[in-house]
Amino acid sequence: MEKGKMKKFNTTGKCIPEKHYMVDISDRVNAAVKMVDDGTYFTINRGRQYGKTTLLAQLKKALEDQYLVYSISFEGIENEIFESAAPFYMNFFGLLYDEGILNEGSDILKEASEDEKITGRKASGLITEICRISKKPVVLIIDEVDQAGNFDMFIKFLGLLRKKYLEKDEKATFQSVILAGVYDVKNLKLKIRSDEEHQYNSPWNIADSFEADMSFSAKDIETMLKEYENEHESGMDIGVAAREIEAYTSGYPF
Repeated sequence: MEKGKMKKFNTTGKCIPEKHYMVDISDRVNAAVKMVDDGTYFTINRGRQYGKTTLLAQLKKALEDQYLVYSISFEGIENEIFESAAPFYMNFFGLLYDEGILNEGSDILKEASEDEKITGRKASGLITEICRISKKPVVLIIDEVDQAGNFDMFIKFLGLLRKKYLEKDEKATFQSVILAGVYDVKNLKLKIRSDEEHQYNSPWNIADSFEADMSFSAKDIETMLKEYENEHESGMDIGVAAREIEAYTSGYPF
């Protein structure tokens, strides 16, 4: 941070430790890192402004020494992308290419993002190849998956990831896949013939849920207020202020 430039409180988008006063969420990040280390595929589901995107940003930073991390988002993707395999996988690999343009396999990603005839079978093989040649285990993080949940193509994509997870002892694949959104994609049902008929098991039933409490206790809030007090020296009673904020907000970050 520039000399003399103080941090600010942030209520929109992700929080950046160097720019914003923040609650210390290192315990939540460490819990997610352990799940990645264990090779777990999992979901992070919380309401808007509950700190998911901030958590994912800090998680990526914590993982990067040990893993190759592709962190992408489905936010703002046009519905047409989900109509069939080719546009979906072209967009998917394009997002990976933009995220990891200097990584091993970037040429594979670029070619796949331009392949107008790419199929799910070919996409599966390309994921295997990308993970095989990487010098580090590969982690995939996808934020804002909610808008994709109504499309067959996305559910088929989850099925592809599930198949690769079940074959991971035989073929290279992602070390961990993390899907984040408001709703739990494990509840999605695989469509068979019509909107009325579904399988009972989601193609994402291999995944766990991230159970760490995302609400903030008074003790958590104190970590943010201490940052503020160190810069402003207002003389506030940090403990009292933290308890008041917790009581007023019920620990909801926004």
